[in-house]
Amino acid sequence: MSKKEKVFTVKVRRDFCKGCGLCIASCKKEVLGVSAKMNQMGYNPAEPVNPGACIGCMVCTQVCPDLAIEVYGG
Repeated sequence: MSKKEKVFTVKVRRDFCKGCGLCIASCKKEVLGVSAKMNQMGYNPAEPVNPGACIGCMVCTQVCPDLAIEVYGG
């Protein structure tokens, strides 16, 4: 029986993110990057640019001062 790798989904709530970049800097797997599109507040929020690399460490959720990031395991 082979072990299935766990898949994680990273969701950034665009309108809560002020684009501070703390999550991007803290992600060792480079899952997050800066969006080219602005949100309603006029910021370029973080967005998943390499979602398949997420290991579910949740560091991005812990450093986000706006609680704009959620990580789901599946």
